[in-house]
Amino acid sequence: MKRTVFYISDGTGITAETIGHSVLTQFEGVEFTTTRLPFVDSMDKAREAADRVRHESEACGCRPIVVNTVVDPEMSRLIAESGALMLDVFAPFIAPLEQELGMKRQNRVGKAHGLVNFQEYESRINATNYALSHDDGIDPNFNEAEVILVGVSRSGKTPTCLYLALHFGIRAGNYPLTPDDLEKGVLPPKLLAQRQRLFALTIDPMRLRQVRESRKPGSRYATLDQCRYEVTEAEKLFKRERLPVLSTTHTSIEEIASKILQTLGIQRHLF
Repeated sequence: MKRTVFYISDGTGITAETIGHSVLTQFEGVEFTTTRLPFVDSMDKAREAADRVRHESEACGCRPIVVNTVVDPEMSRLIAESGALMLDVFAPFIAPLEQELGMKRQNRVGKAHGLVNFQEYESRINATNYALSHDDGIDPNFNEAEVILVGVSRSGKTPTCLYLALHFGIRAGNYPLTPDDLEKGVLPPKLLAQRQRLFALTIDPMRLRQVRESRKPGSRYATLDQCRYEVTEAEKLFKRERLPVLSTTHTSIEEIASKILQTLGIQRHLF
């Protein structure tokens, strides 16, 4: 089965796509083709969006699905005239909240992902700069770090640090365990004073070989034997040092970040 899905929003479309994707993954066996239509913030743009949905319906011969986060009711009604299955993300929540709070909602566009708090925005930028300047042990000074990820090269440390910075404003650095570190079998001295902020990442050697091979084809660094050796020795080190460990092999960055925050007891809301 194949179905077309439109994420339509008067803002970035991030909310519609995030929620829509989470829902669609519950339906196995269906091949979804998705299109994001952001910044539909006028009647003319809503009409254009409706025309595009209607055209797709005629082309494929089945009703498209629209995941909608347009806050203006008139625009939403115009889009609904396309004949698509309309899934309004906000609709189930608005009426109960209006009744509970004793007030009507304000149709304000782009609040979820807009630049509404300069202090929070600046903290995210500073955290991102920190992650970049403390990537792969570039700067050994981790005194200002809130999280320090430890693991072998290409185990997912850098993308996780950047995600923590961009979405939570967390200063995260990372330290790649070198063959010398693994041979010694102890934490590097620069990490000993920071052990309460350490979190270890590991990965299946077969997956690690694939990642390294795409980066440095044909190198000893990417051989399966080298990957197996490094992962085995790193996991022994993590166990000896009693560090919290998570495998990144089949885990999304979002899930990795959430488990890190939970394990280290860091409370921070998602931007």
